[in-house]
Amino acid sequence: MRITTSDGIRLAAEVAGSGPGLLLVHGFGGAKEDFADHVRALARDHTVVVFDHRGHGASDKPADRSAYSLDRLATDVLEVADACSFDSFRVLGHSMGGMVVRRLPVRTPERVDALVMMDTSAGPIPGFDPSLVDIAADVAFTRGKAALKELLDMALVLETPAYRRVLDERPGFREFVERKWDDLSEVMWGAMAIELAHQSDDLDALAAVVHVPTLVIVGEQDDPFRGPSDAMAGAIDGAQLVVIPDAGHSPQFENPGAWIDALSRFLASVPAAAG
Repeated sequence: MRITTSDGIRLAAEVAGSGPGLLLVHGFGGAKEDFADHVRALARDHTVVVFDHRGHGASDKPADRSAYSLDRLATDVLEVADACSFDSFRVLGHSMGGMVVRRLPVRTPERVDALVMMDTSAGPIPGFDPSLVDIAADVAFTRGKAALKELLDMALVLETPAYRRVLDERPGFREFVERKWDDLSEVMWGAMAIELAHQSDDLDALAAVVHVPTLVIVGEQDDPFRGPSDAMAGAIDGAQLVVIPDAGHSPQFENPGAWIDALSRFLASVPAAAG
């Protein structure tokens, strides 16, 4: 399915199942297939929607830097929900996806029935130097993805033992990662890297408006996001925190059984009238 946004960008999306709407929003450099292993299980009780952000996967890749921002991606999420006829919905945001969806309860709190913040933060990522990110973004804009990849290969900040284990042991996973990289827009990478590095700290604003069931989920080895996850769980009233053992930044791949169990238990606890 293709969903056309209000600024004319076509987003590739897939819908499965029936029941309350559940949007799974991937992260920076990810793809809708990041959740493919779990869609069937989640679709037993939900209408599950996955989609590629603009600049990613099979979605359009505008060449204008101004087409990319966290606010624009949040609008895309709402427009995907509109296209699926969701008045309200449950939503999971992974990494950058969490930084996108945290804008939804601030902007339209009536539309969010339950919130899952996965390996993400409510503000700048601790330990990430904005000046270095700006340099990498300039490489993306001026020298392209090949030069950018050489630079990134020297600073694998989110690579964990759990991630390396999946790369080594899961057939086809390395090729999947390479395919996601091949499908990225370098313009998107540069524009969103700057956005992520210089974003505001929205923890207080988020805590003030989130009054729905909330799950904060993070991989045990995902050091940059452990502190932000603790902070979100502590600030949001009633939020649950689940740390997935033997997992890093992508626990849905690295410890899939523990991840789907935690998510399914949480979704089952959301009041049936919601969604």
